[in-house]
Amino acid sequence: MTNGLRVGMGSLLLAGVVILAGCSGIDSTAKKNAEKANPSKLVVALLPDEDAASIIQDNQGLSAYLEDALDREIELVVTTDYSSMIEAASNGRLDLAYFGPLSYVLAKTKSDIEPFAARLKNGTTTYTSLIIGNVEAGVSEFSDIEGMTVAFGDPASTSSRLFPELTLAEAGLKAGENYEAVFLGAHDAVALAVQNGNAQAGGLSRPIFDSLVAEGIIDPSKVAVIAESDPIPQYPWTLRADLDPALKDQISSTFLNLDEASVLEPFKADGFAAMTDKDYDGIRKAGQILGLDLGEFVQ
Repeated sequence: MTNGLRVGMGSLLLAGVVILAGCSGIDSTAKKNAEKANPSKLVVALLPDEDAASIIQDNQGLSAYLEDALDREIELVVTTDYSSMIEAASNGRLDLAYFGPLSYVLAKTKSDIEPFAARLKNGTTTYTSLIIGNVEAGVSEFSDIEGMTVAFGDPASTSSRLFPELTLAEAGLKAGENYEAVFLGAHDAVALAVQNGNAQAGGLSRPIFDSLVAEGIIDPSKVAVIAESDPIPQYPWTLRADLDPALKDQISSTFLNLDEASVLEPFKADGFAAMTDKDYDGIRKAGQILGLDLGEFVQ
């Protein structure tokens, strides 16, 4: 009887250990999920549409502002290109990300992200793209582009690929048929290539083109503006959908209430306004018109 009791007690003790171990595993998982939903450090990605080192340097004010407003560490990152930024979002490595409109739409196809704000400038949440030409090469209108080289930025860029290509297509010019398309990765690279004659035409964001002219980097006497696109919804700020709801509300209000000129200056913005996924349906339509293969960007 005593031996039987001992065996029984041993079994009960062993079962208790197993139960406790199971509880420990559950607690550990719950803790990890809580930390993921409400992290002490937020990884904030900025769009790689210009020089990465300059982007990080120019946005130290944003980093300090967010650290103070959200009371947590901020890590700014700039990926090598748009596709790697989309991939990082899909793997849940980014907590906040500042996408271009097209790169957002592409990222949304494989990521659980939510847009919550967009760049506000001169009272509007839209902007335009330009088709520019090299004056010395005599490229000042659509007909001059026939047989020429046209430079674009990143293949997933809205204003340095999607809308310039759409504008050219509406003028009867198609890549591979009427002109040779080359991708240079960034808006400023496109403007410089056109100015230097390495490409006879190119497409880029109007705000970026205007800033390059204002900074003296682009000489308007060497570059002709051929066309301007229809309005494009502005660059969206997005966040991971599985963040804690209270944190998401805090992040959203922090951006919507941002009015510090030094923080907004790198974005060439007056502030940020609320945006939703539906605001980017026009981007999806433009992609469909051009017959873009989403798999080209979201491997």
